[in-house]
This record gives sequence, structure tokens and C-alpha cells, in this order.
Amino acid sequence: MQLKPLGERVVLKQQEAEEKTQSGIILPDSAKEKPQTAVVIAVGPGSEKNGKKTEMQVKEGDRVIYSQYSGTDVKLEDEEYIIVNQSDIIAIVE
Repeated sequence: MQLKPLGERVVLKQQEAEEKTQSGIILPDSAKEKPQTAVVIAVGPGSEKNGKKTEMQVKEGDRVIYSQYSGTDVKLEDEEYIIVNQSDIIAIVE
């Protein structure tokens, strides 16, 4: 089964949260922050408003940073994804 986003939506696979700090302190699950970096899994076709087509600026495989409190969490076949609007993506990591 695959997720196929509609409009200007993007399916992301979050990267794992850091297990320990730079100084070597191991973090319990309750202290880990939700990561804001993810890999693009699928991209919608874009949308059309007032006769003007919105082009998608990200593509599958891109590593991106997205807004912390955005998106919808989805679990599919034991995998967790987040679906966000393209406008919630802040940057592409190169």
C-alpha cells in the first residue's frame, strides 16, 4: 500500500530523534524532542488557483526541515509518516 498525497501535500518520513546529547548524556524517550528533519517520500501534483498552477519545490528523496507543529501523523503498515502542506516545509537540506 502506498500514500499518494493530493494537491500541495507532501508525505515525510521523520528521521530518528537524537539518542544522546553532544556531551554524551543518554536521553530517555520522554526528553527527546520531536525531530524537525525528514525525508520526502511522496509529493502531490500541486494545485491550481485562479488559473495559475503551483509548482512543487520538493521531490522524493529530498531531506527537509519543516515547521514543528504542522502536519498530520499517519501510521501505515507499521511505518509512521507525517503529511504536511508544501508551505509547512521551511528548507531543503543539501
